[in-house]
Amino acid sequence: MADLVKEPEKITRFTFLRNGMRGLVGVVLGVIGGWSAFGARRRNTVWQIDPMKCVQCEHCSTECVVSPSAVKCVQSYSICGYCQLCFGYFQPDAPELTAAAENQLCPTDAIERVFVEDPYWEYNIFEDRCIGCAKCVQPCEMFGNASFYLQVRHDICVNCNNCSIAMQCPSDAWERLPADQPYILKHKQNYPLEPQIELSLAPPDSALKK
Repeated sequence: MADLVKEPEKITRFTFLRNGMRGLVGVVLGVIGGWSAFGARRRNTVWQIDPMKCVQCEHCSTECVVSPSAVKCVQSYSICGYCQLCFGYFQPDAPELTAAAENQLCPTDAIERVFVEDPYWEYNIFEDRCIGCAKCVQPCEMFGNASFYLQVRHDICVNCNNCSIAMQCPSDAWERLPADQPYILKHKQNYPLEPQIELSLAPPDSALKK
């Protein structure tokens, strides 16, 4: 009966070191593989805001590592009502419906108001002035057609691994998208109007090179 009991293998110094090295090599290869996969994911995807989840918290204007923020307000012309009284453009208590600074809601004069024909007006965004504060987006969502919304501009964004805005977003509106489809356009998200190509939101070449 004693012959059936196998004696435990003696661990020599050499065996101990060999097993330790194998374990260390396995850990190193695992780390390298993980970082490689993470790097490939970062190169092939970009950050973007889902406008259906955005709550206009203003973190986009204050938390971005780029200054001014890489988040900009965009205009969906196929949704816009071309209102004479645009709630995203005018202060709630604006004394006149003119482009005077005291009447405008935008703190950086980033929205242009252009007369089309009575009673229609067009509203355009100067993205170089926009800071992504969403002050125009919130009233447009509440009282208008919700044609103003925020998007990350990938010719400005540095595509951080851990986006500082995404970590502060209270509504989990930030997500990763394929670099060749980097925008979430409102007029393509079950809106009843016919889609209209927004040339200003064409995927930039720089997004594919990150």
